[in-house]
Amino acid sequence: MQFIENKTFDELKIGDSAELTRTLKPEDIELFAVMSGDVNPAHVDAEYASSDMFHKVIAHGMWGGALISAVLGTELPGPGTIYLNQNFSFRRPVGLGDTVTIRVTVAQKSAEHHHVTLDCVCTNQNGETVIEGQAEVIAPTEKVRRPRVALPEVHLHERGARFNDLIAATSSLAPVRTAVVHPCDALSLEGALEAGAKGMIVPVLVGPKARIEAAAAEIGRDLSGIEIVDAPHSHAAAETAVALARAGKVHMLMKGKIHTDELLEPVVNKDTGLRTERRMSHVFVLDVPSYPKPLLISDAAINIFPDLQTKGDIVQNAIDLALALGIDLPRVAVLSAVETVTPSIPSTLDAAGLCKMAERGQITGGLIDGPLAFDNAVSASAADAKGIQSQVAGQADILIVPDLEAGNMVAKQLIYLAGADAAGLVLGARIPIVLTSRADGVMSRLASAAMAQLFVHHRAAGGLS
Repeated sequence: MQFIENKTFDELKIGDSAELTRTLKPEDIELFAVMSGDVNPAHVDAEYASSDMFHKVIAHGMWGGALISAVLGTELPGPGTIYLNQNFSFRRPVGLGDTVTIRVTVAQKSAEHHHVTLDCVCTNQNGETVIEGQAEVIAPTEKVRRPRVALPEVHLHERGARFNDLIAATSSLAPVRTAVVHPCDALSLEGALEAGAKGMIVPVLVGPKARIEAAAAEIGRDLSGIEIVDAPHSHAAAETAVALARAGKVHMLMKGKIHTDELLEPVVNKDTGLRTERRMSHVFVLDVPSYPKPLLISDAAINIFPDLQTKGDIVQNAIDLALALGIDLPRVAVLSAVETVTPSIPSTLDAAGLCKMAERGQITGGLIDGPLAFDNAVSASAADAKGIQSQVAGQADILIVPDLEAGNMVAKQLIYLAGADAAGLVLGARIPIVLTSRADGVMSRLASAAMAQLFVHHRAAGGLS
């Protein structure tokens, strides 16, 4: 165990010194900005910083001051030190990648109140002084030796950043005419109208006109110029929206205040619906703070206990969406509880079958491996520990779950325990269906609309299977 130990006033001698060395990393700047609230663009805006007097992102001046405080509080004099005064002279900027050495040296002692003055100097990797000054402290009079506290890991995550990237990717695309089914509450109507305002969709509001107008009044939105197709109730709204899609008058569906099964009932009708030879499936797209890229999970909402053939369609639908989102070669992990094909665990047999289907060209567009346990799918260290050699393990873009129950649990655990943001689509029908939860906010609805828009345009360009 590591310890920190002080030097008491009586132990200190003129000329005693201590130091520490740090290299400035982007996360140091971000964490200091979060802690202090100082978002001066010289520190956090690379585009701005490139044009200011230093032509680069630099550290907050007090980042160096905090390091001086760290030496005083942990090294010299150490635990029990009381900070009284500090002056700084900032001589040079500290940029990303610079290595700074912080050195404090005892300059004066005053026995009356145990005051100690220390010279403080910070130098960069070239030996140039970046900060200098003096600190005045009350030195401890009693010896302290304590275990060094282990600091928690800090994961910096800008909430919604990846979804904002998806929305930004639609900026050059034409909006898609979208039937918004029964948008009779404030949240679903707001999401549809915002997607329309951002140029992702042309909303066609399908449902009871009076209730839609009441919802608009509740959120203070003007429906002038927006098409409303009057339908007496939610079931009729779903049937009307599907009829519009079959007639080619809309190219996306978006769920409003309507139950999922009620929305999908006319969609799956063999004679008047939107079914294709492909089985329909739902794909969650999650922005997980601790994962370095978007994570797709399927199927967690439609197919309860899919067989192998259905799983093949589930995989292909997820790959097609990943391709539309700009993932050039999606890595697909087929999940189970173990990493070996085990006859007593049917999901491992399905995983092996899916891999063989991909090998024979029955599933295209991605790399598929399985069975993989969840940890091996998303953690390279976990995969390495088990000796798994795979182009997918530890870096999956898509997780294919054994059944709806498992998928629902995995997705909701990531949302409610890991702080993930979620968006979702139903694919496999003639057109994509934006299928959000009643608890989803406007950002989730916008991200889902953006994904559907990207999917429509990618398919129109001939980019899907």
